[in-house]
Amino acid sequence: MTPGPTALRIYGPPTTKAVVQATLGALAHDVGYRRAHHDDLTWDPVVEVVEVAPGDVISLTAPNGDPVTVRVGRTDHRPVEPTVGYRVEHNGKSVVIAGDTIPCDGLDELCSGADAYVQTAIRADIVRQIPNARLQDILDYHSSVEQAAETATRAGVKTLVLTHYVPPQPTPALQQWVELVQPLFAGNVVVGDDLTTYELPERLFEPGSAASA
Repeated sequence: MTPGPTALRIYGPPTTKAVVQATLGALAHDVGYRRAHHDDLTWDPVVEVVEVAPGDVISLTAPNGDPVTVRVGRTDHRPVEPTVGYRVEHNGKSVVIAGDTIPCDGLDELCSGADAYVQTAIRADIVRQIPNARLQDILDYHSSVEQAAETATRAGVKTLVLTHYVPPQPTPALQQWVELVQPLFAGNVVVGDDLTTYELPERLFEPGSAASA
């Protein structure tokens, strides 16, 4: 909690502003209750939305004052569109945060030579065995583990990070994800739950070792 109004800046593709406004509308009653209960809360949430498009470059500042550059690239998550990914560059390192997408030229360009490529991924082999057509539909617009590995190889990425994985897996089973990647990608492999953290170029998985989150 901050003692005064602090703006939350949100970056996203066109339509982000409408989504944020709808979310704030849904929370309007909750905001009102909190203001009524706390005498020191006299302001509404301050949210600044910046809509971006492929090719845009965002200049930010790290907490230590270092410059950070964020490059915006096109991804493919149709029928959801437009969708974008981000390449964050800081102190000579680069990390691509792709989000939901299938392989595409825009993603390859964004990932080219990156130190790390973060991709939400699906175990297509497992999903195909589940007798649910709606669930199997997700294969049409999300990258499989193998597709993410192939993207990383084409783009010359050093570390592939698989996260937000479907279906959810217990930690011991995550080594299977690494084993699916290794024939297709020779770099470092990271598999972790949402909010997993690591430092480049830390190697979280050694070939043949047990996976850990």
